[in-house]
Amino acid sequence: MRSLKNWVSSECSLGARFGVCLVVNEPFHEKHFNPGILTGGGIFMHQPVLLTEVIENLKPEPNDFLIDGTVGLGGHAQALLARVFPGGRLLGIDRDAKNLETARERLSGFGDAVVLVRDSYSHAKTHAAHHGFDRVNGILLDLGFSSVHVDDPTRGFSFVNDGPLDMRFDQSQMLTAEVIVNEWSQEELARVFRLYGEEPKAAQAAEAIVECRKVARIETTASLVECLSKALRRQGRTHGATRVFQALRITVNDELGELERALPDFVDLLVPGGRIAIISFHSLEDRLVKRFLKSRAELSLLNKHVITPSQEEVRKNPRARSAKLRVAEKTRL
Repeated sequence: MRSLKNWVSSECSLGARFGVCLVVNEPFHEKHFNPGILTGGGIFMHQPVLLTEVIENLKPEPNDFLIDGTVGLGGHAQALLARVFPGGRLLGIDRDAKNLETARERLSGFGDAVVLVRDSYSHAKTHAAHHGFDRVNGILLDLGFSSVHVDDPTRGFSFVNDGPLDMRFDQSQMLTAEVIVNEWSQEELARVFRLYGEEPKAAQAAEAIVECRKVARIETTASLVECLSKALRRQGRTHGATRVFQALRITVNDELGELERALPDFVDLLVPGGRIAIISFHSLEDRLVKRFLKSRAELSLLNKHVITPSQEEVRKNPRARSAKLRVAEKTRL
């Protein structure tokens, strides 16, 4: 049997043959790697962010019980399971049905050691009780949206390619970015852009949108960018619409609300000595996480400074550049 290293290098070169290429930069036993998920259209290079740092800080051990509250495509979960298997288990949660399908196939080699649930991680405590994860040794949250969301124009997360104004992690929910942009008041839009996008010209952006929608409903990412083009100019490397898109995504998915509701429950689930690791990608999330971890007497931050990707990781995966990892240990009940 070929080694994993050789398998990755050979199969990833056959882009015309395989639809998805999963690049794994963390060693694990080959029997836990399922190449059957290499199907579909287009090549997708999945590189879990700060993977080495997550493993080093969570320190998963054989027989540990873990929760990955944002399991996504299963990259972090795969590496974690390889260290707790066969006696340990992992509960993986994600709102995105498509991502969960990929994770299920990717992690199939771990059998009953994996439990995957489609839901928000803010409901983790309920699912933990139902599936026997009442007390866990480690918890991981990788916040924000994945490369799959960015690269799929039909999901509407990015303005790089035109697509519908959607931005939902859970596509069964009713609220979309299109609804917000076309139906919320100018005052509400300005508040959202200011609070969740930290956009200095929030009022101007909201006014521009209201004027545009008087002419026609704003239904696509390209039409929103065009609408904002005069009100919001590019600032250095940052596209003028970046903060508005961030604000809409956060609002559609109630990202900060989900995080605030979930954190106390996660602390309750940890055993003494258990650890929680949280990766954030923008200042709003990071400030919330930092403030919470410092406020809990039963938690001790493991690192004096926030952990960021190495230059080498950013070179290989530029989307990792804004990632920040904070880790805390539960020292007592």
